[in-house]
Amino acid sequence: MLQLNFSGYQLEAGTDEAGRGCLSGPVVAAAVILPKDFEHKLLNDSKQLSEKKRQELRPYIEAHALAYGVSFVNQEEVDELNVLQASIAGMHRSIQQLTLQPEFIIVDGNKFKPFERIPHQTIVKGDAKFMSIAAASVLAKTYRDEYMEKIHREFPQYNWQKNKGYPTKEHREAIRQFGITPYHRKSFKLLPRTTFI
Repeated sequence: MLQLNFSGYQLEAGTDEAGRGCLSGPVVAAAVILPKDFEHKLLNDSKQLSEKKRQELRPYIEAHALAYGVSFVNQEEVDELNVLQASIAGMHRSIQQLTLQPEFIIVDGNKFKPFERIPHQTIVKGDAKFMSIAAASVLAKTYRDEYMEKIHREFPQYNWQKNKGYPTKEHREAIRQFGITPYHRKSFKLLPRTTFI
Protein backbone atom coordinates (compact mmCIF):
# COMPACT_ATOMS: atom_id res chain seq x y z
CA MET A 1 0.00 0.00 0.00
CA LEU A 2 1.57 3.29 -1.11
CA GLN A 3 1.75 6.14 1.38
CA LEU A 4 0.79 9.65 0.38
CA ASN A 5 3.28 11.60 2.45
CA PHE A 6 6.68 11.17 4.13
CA SER A 7 7.54 14.53 5.69
CA GLY A 8 4.23 15.92 6.96
CA TYR A 9 4.63 18.96 4.66
CA GLN A 10 1.71 19.49 2.33
CA LEU A 11 3.84 20.54 -0.64
CA GLU A 12 6.03 17.44 -0.79
CA ALA A 13 7.52 16.65 -4.21
CA GLY A 14 8.44 13.12 -5.23
CA THR A 15 11.07 12.66 -7.93
CA ASP A 16 12.33 9.72 -9.99
CA GLU A 17 14.00 8.97 -13.33
CA ALA A 18 13.83 6.38 -16.11
CA GLY A 19 16.44 5.08 -18.52
CA ARG A 20 19.59 4.95 -16.43
CA GLY A 21 20.54 1.47 -17.58
CA CYS A 22 19.90 2.06 -21.29
CA LEU A 23 22.52 2.01 -24.04
CA SER A 24 20.77 4.72 -26.05
CA GLY A 25 18.51 7.71 -25.60
CA PRO A 26 18.06 10.18 -22.76
CA VAL A 27 17.62 9.81 -19.03
CA VAL A 28 14.16 11.26 -18.29
CA ALA A 29 13.29 12.59 -14.84
CA ALA A 30 10.02 13.77 -13.35
CA ALA A 31 8.87 15.51 -10.17
CA VAL A 32 5.30 15.52 -8.86
CA ILE A 33 3.43 17.24 -6.01
CA LEU A 34 0.15 15.47 -5.27
CA PRO A 35 -2.89 16.81 -3.38
CA LYS A 36 -3.55 15.31 0.03
CA ASP A 37 -6.69 13.50 -1.21
CA PHE A 38 -5.01 11.92 -4.26
CA GLU A 39 -5.88 8.32 -5.04
CA HIS A 40 -5.88 5.96 -8.00
CA LYS A 41 -6.25 2.21 -7.68
CA LEU A 42 -3.63 1.50 -10.37
CA LEU A 43 -0.83 3.69 -9.04
CA ASN A 44 2.30 1.69 -8.25
CA ASP A 45 5.99 1.64 -9.11
CA SER A 46 6.00 2.03 -12.92
CA LYS A 47 8.17 -1.09 -13.32
CA GLN A 48 5.31 -3.12 -11.82
CA LEU A 49 2.75 -1.75 -14.29
CA SER A 50 1.97 -2.73 -17.85
CA GLU A 51 2.50 -0.13 -20.57
CA LYS A 52 -1.28 0.13 -20.96
CA LYS A 53 -1.74 0.93 -17.24
CA ARG A 54 1.06 3.52 -17.30
CA GLN A 55 -0.58 5.19 -20.32
CA GLU A 56 -3.90 5.24 -18.45
CA LEU A 57 -2.29 6.77 -15.35
CA ARG A 58 -0.31 9.52 -17.06
CA PRO A 59 -3.20 11.87 -18.00
CA TYR A 60 -4.83 11.25 -14.61
CA ILE A 61 -1.63 12.22 -12.76
CA GLU A 62 -1.16 15.28 -14.97
CA ALA A 63 -4.77 16.39 -14.42
CA HIS A 64 -4.82 15.83 -10.65
CA ALA A 65 -1.29 16.74 -9.50
CA LEU A 66 -0.86 20.13 -7.86
CA ALA A 67 2.27 20.49 -10.01
CA TYR A 68 4.55 18.30 -12.13
CA GLY A 69 7.68 18.67 -14.24
CA VAL A 70 9.45 16.37 -16.72
CA SER A 71 12.98 16.84 -18.06
CA PHE A 72 15.19 15.10 -20.60
CA VAL A 73 18.96 14.70 -20.22
CA ASN A 74 20.24 13.63 -23.63
CA GLN A 75 22.86 10.99 -24.36
CA GLU A 76 25.67 13.54 -24.91
CA GLU A 77 25.09 14.93 -21.43
CA VAL A 78 24.92 11.42 -19.97
CA ASP A 79 28.35 10.74 -21.55
CA GLU A 80 29.70 14.05 -20.28
CA LEU A 81 28.37 13.94 -16.71
CA ASN A 82 28.09 10.14 -16.08
CA VAL A 83 24.69 8.54 -15.66
CA LEU A 84 24.28 9.16 -11.92
CA GLN A 85 25.05 12.90 -12.22
CA ALA A 86 22.81 13.09 -15.31
CA SER A 87 19.96 11.52 -13.30
CA ILE A 88 20.41 14.02 -10.45
CA ALA A 89 20.61 16.93 -12.94
CA GLY A 90 17.38 15.70 -14.55
CA MET A 91 15.61 15.51 -11.19
CA HIS A 92 16.77 19.04 -10.32
CA ARG A 93 15.46 20.35 -13.66
CA SER A 94 12.09 18.69 -13.22
CA ILE A 95 11.79 20.16 -9.69
CA GLN A 96 12.67 23.56 -11.18
CA GLN A 97 9.72 23.24 -13.56
CA LEU A 98 7.21 22.84 -10.73
CA THR A 99 4.80 25.75 -10.59
CA LEU A 100 4.66 25.41 -6.79
CA GLN A 101 7.79 25.56 -4.64
CA PRO A 102 8.05 22.26 -2.72
CA GLU A 103 8.58 22.38 1.03
CA PHE A 104 10.22 18.95 1.03
CA ILE A 105 11.57 16.56 -1.64
CA ILE A 106 11.52 12.77 -1.53
CA VAL A 107 13.84 11.03 -3.98
CA ASP A 108 13.80 7.48 -5.31
CA GLY A 109 17.14 5.77 -4.63
CA ASN A 110 20.03 6.61 -2.34
CA LYS A 111 21.87 9.44 -4.15
CA PHE A 112 20.89 13.08 -4.52
CA LYS A 113 22.38 16.56 -4.24
CA PRO A 114 20.55 19.26 -2.28
CA PHE A 115 18.23 21.35 -4.43
CA GLU A 116 18.35 25.01 -3.45
CA ARG A 117 17.68 24.97 0.29
CA ILE A 118 14.78 22.56 0.30
CA PRO A 119 15.15 19.63 2.71
CA HIS A 120 15.12 16.19 1.08
CA GLN A 121 15.18 12.49 1.85
CA THR A 122 16.41 9.68 -0.40
CA ILE A 123 14.29 6.50 -0.17
CA VAL A 124 15.48 3.18 -1.61
CA LYS A 125 12.62 1.64 -3.63
CA GLY A 126 10.69 4.83 -2.93
CA ASP A 127 8.62 4.29 -6.09
CA ALA A 128 7.06 1.27 -4.39
CA LYS A 129 6.45 3.15 -1.11
CA PHE A 130 5.24 6.70 -1.82
CA MET A 131 2.59 7.91 -4.26
CA SER A 132 4.40 11.04 -5.45
CA ILE A 133 7.55 9.06 -6.34
CA ALA A 134 5.43 6.38 -8.05
CA ALA A 135 3.62 9.11 -10.01
CA ALA A 136 6.98 10.63 -11.01
CA SER A 137 8.19 7.19 -12.13
CA VAL A 138 5.09 6.77 -14.32
CA LEU A 139 5.61 10.17 -15.97
CA ALA A 140 9.35 9.64 -16.50
CA LYS A 141 8.79 6.19 -18.01
CA THR A 142 5.91 7.14 -20.32
CA TYR A 143 7.64 10.27 -21.63
CA ARG A 144 10.84 8.32 -22.24
CA ASP A 145 9.05 5.41 -23.94
CA GLU A 146 7.24 7.85 -26.22
CA TYR A 147 10.55 9.46 -27.18
CA MET A 148 12.20 6.08 -27.87
CA GLU A 149 9.26 5.10 -30.11
CA LYS A 150 9.73 8.36 -32.01
CA ILE A 151 13.46 7.82 -32.65
CA HIS A 152 12.75 4.17 -33.49
CA ARG A 153 11.22 5.44 -36.72
CA GLU A 154 14.59 7.00 -37.59
CA PHE A 155 16.61 3.84 -36.78
CA PRO A 156 14.16 0.90 -36.91
CA GLN A 157 16.92 -1.73 -37.02
CA TYR A 158 17.56 -1.36 -33.26
CA ASN A 159 13.88 -1.99 -32.39
CA TRP A 160 13.77 0.75 -29.76
CA GLN A 161 9.97 0.74 -29.84
CA LYS A 162 10.24 -2.62 -28.07
CA ASN A 163 13.50 -2.60 -26.09
CA LYS A 164 13.43 1.18 -25.36
CA GLY A 165 17.22 1.29 -25.58
CA TYR A 166 17.89 -1.30 -22.86
CA PRO A 167 20.78 -3.76 -23.45
CA THR A 168 18.76 -6.66 -24.82
CA LYS A 169 20.45 -9.35 -26.88
CA GLU A 170 18.63 -8.04 -29.97
CA HIS A 171 19.78 -4.45 -29.34
CA ARG A 172 23.42 -5.53 -28.90
CA GLU A 173 23.20 -7.68 -32.03
CA ALA A 174 22.00 -4.63 -34.00
CA ILE A 175 24.94 -2.56 -32.65
CA ARG A 176 27.31 -5.31 -33.72
CA GLN A 177 25.75 -5.42 -37.18
CA PHE A 178 25.01 -1.73 -37.90
CA GLY A 179 27.35 0.15 -35.54
CA ILE A 180 26.13 3.01 -33.36
CA THR A 181 23.82 5.97 -33.90
CA PRO A 182 24.01 9.54 -32.57
CA TYR A 183 21.55 8.38 -29.87
CA HIS A 184 23.89 5.77 -28.37
CA ARG A 185 25.77 6.54 -25.15
CA LYS A 186 29.42 6.27 -26.09
CA SER A 187 30.63 6.06 -22.48
CA PHE A 188 28.63 2.85 -21.96
CA LYS A 189 29.86 -0.66 -22.64
CA LEU A 190 27.75 -1.10 -25.75
CA LEU A 191 29.25 -4.46 -26.61
CA PRO A 192 31.33 -6.76 -24.41
CA ARG A 193 35.04 -5.84 -24.72
CA THR A 194 34.37 -2.95 -27.10
CA THR A 195 34.55 0.77 -26.61
CA PHE A 196 33.52 3.49 -29.06
CA ILE A 197 35.57 6.36 -27.63
